[in-house]
Amino acid sequence: MSALSVEQWAQKVKENDRKAAAKLISAIERKEKIARDILKQLFVPVGKTTVLGVTGSAGAGKSCLVSCLISAFRKRGKTVAVIAVDPSSPFTGGAFLGDRLRMQVHGRDKGVYIRSMASRGYLGGLARGTVDAMRVMEAMGHDIVIVETVGTGQDEIDVARLVQTCILVLTPTMGDDIQAMKAGIMEVAQIAILNKADMPGKEKAILDLEVALRMRPTAADGWSVPVVPTVATTEEGIDEVVGHIENHQAHIRQGDGMKKFAFQKAEKEGSVLIKDEIERVIFDHIRGTGLRRKYLEKIVAGEIDPYTAVEEVMSLFIKKSAKGV
Repeated sequence: MSALSVEQWAQKVKENDRKAAAKLISAIERKEKIARDILKQLFVPVGKTTVLGVTGSAGAGKSCLVSCLISAFRKRGKTVAVIAVDPSSPFTGGAFLGDRLRMQVHGRDKGVYIRSMASRGYLGGLARGTVDAMRVMEAMGHDIVIVETVGTGQDEIDVARLVQTCILVLTPTMGDDIQAMKAGIMEVAQIAILNKADMPGKEKAILDLEVALRMRPTAADGWSVPVVPTVATTEEGIDEVVGHIENHQAHIRQGDGMKKFAFQKAEKEGSVLIKDEIERVIFDHIRGTGLRRKYLEKIVAGEIDPYTAVEEVMSLFIKKSAKGV
């Protein structure tokens, strides 16, 4: 692929060339400059693709649920792409790939494209690479793009800002988590799923969930969050979930709903990209100067605190930037 021009590579992705897309996402993860140049060619207006987010605590059965959703959408003739955001390996920084293994039943389906990506320590589960991979999968022309994020509960609010329909997955054993989520993800989810509904405590969990949802601020667009009990292992309730997804999509495509989402997405995406670019520029600027090592040694020796060290580095960087260095 390296022999291709930026324009040729971008065109192959737009033609749903899976090999070109896979290599581009790998280049994105390695933060190669050519990846940024190609991404500029892949801009797709918001609304062409249905983008879903699936989030919730670890052990809620998100991956099994996503697998069921893939099957349901494929039966409806839709092509599906999935970004499974896995926790990063503390040794390599790469994804553990657990989610892709759970979805391997779809591996031979040419209408399904699945990619595991590392969260790389981002609490919101949305590293720069994940945001860029979403762009790639939309450009490939998939009807549905699903982002399944790592299970860190209310820390995953970020995903709701970049997807049209955010699905929160809980289980009957998560009563305490439901209370803790009131001020977090509970406020931004458009569909609440109580998975593993064949377990004891289903009725109480549904009641707790409905109470928590009633306590959240009324959605500006008037959408009322449905609570759907499911048993993903038997596909029970999956068609109902898909029905609610379709209803929410129809809801936000009325009036200026999609335009408002486009603004929200652009704001959040821009924030993620700006933070990543600032970090990249600063580290590129101090690489090879010995400055990083110098400050680390001073912190370890107790000569300076980390906050002052960061302020000094930022100050130095800003002064050099102002001089055009």
